[in-house]
Amino acid sequence: MYILDFFKNLFRKRNIGLIIWLVLNTALIVFLFSGGFSSVGGAFLGLGIYLVSLVIALSPIGEWILRLQTGCKKMKNEADIARMQPLFDEVYSRAKARNPELPNNVKLFISESEDPNAFATGRKTICVTRGLFRYSDEHIKGVLAHEFGHLAHKDTDAILVVSVGNMIVTAIFVVIRVLTNLIMGFAEIMTAILSDNIGGVIASIFMGLGRVIADFMLSILMWLWTQLGVWLCMSSSRGNEYEADEYAHNCGYGEELCEVLESFGSSGGSKGLFAALSSSHPANEKRIARIRSLGAPAGQLNA
Repeated sequence: MYILDFFKNLFRKRNIGLIIWLVLNTALIVFLFSGGFSSVGGAFLGLGIYLVSLVIALSPIGEWILRLQTGCKKMKNEADIARMQPLFDEVYSRAKARNPELPNNVKLFISESEDPNAFATGRKTICVTRGLFRYSDEHIKGVLAHEFGHLAHKDTDAILVVSVGNMIVTAIFVVIRVLTNLIMGFAEIMTAILSDNIGGVIASIFMGLGRVIADFMLSILMWLWTQLGVWLCMSSSRGNEYEADEYAHNCGYGEELCEVLESFGSSGGSKGLFAALSSSHPANEKRIARIRSLGAPAGQLNA
């Protein structure tokens, strides 16, 4: 079901760059596993592994992996729970009333980043940062409503496919290559030893090291290629931010969200994937103007 929803939501005009990347990504994975398109069996193996990685990425496992990547953990501090859970439950209730198809077990997580922010991922995860606790309850509700908008619109799958999907397929590729190189290297060295060929032993060791270095370089290139996919995913998702803002407005938290946006800066000291997720948003001024054009009254930040 997740796979069908992903492809249904993928084919929108704003996702052209991401679609092209996914096609090229599929070709690249098939190329690697088939040894440069020289093996039909390898090509089907690569394609099959990639499809399995997509299924895993769009499953609760992929959602769990992305939470690890972004430093999101279960909220355990009793004071944090007492403050945040009632706000979450109130917004969840309103969102569920608007979209009954929302899952029944969306969970709230926390990142210790001091930058005030939040993001949704998968189908059942909303993560808030420690920095968001500095805001008033009403402002936090506005941010949570925006994130529920992403879940309601199923905007959260692309980053799982790009980041988690490629991580899984790269890990499988590296494991296969390492095992293959170990077996080949051991066979070459044993053959040289049995032939009493010391030069052959040394040559086999250096050839093995060369293969290891080549595989390491391939892994780095795959990581860089994945970062390009993440960037395209973030660029494609900017239009989704306006829709999530409108969702928050329709849930009754438009002005609260505007007031928070008025105080939001850049991603500051955030690093890694969390910073990329945070940077996907359009300029705050444009978002505020658009929300207020929907009818949210002007106001001043009072947190």
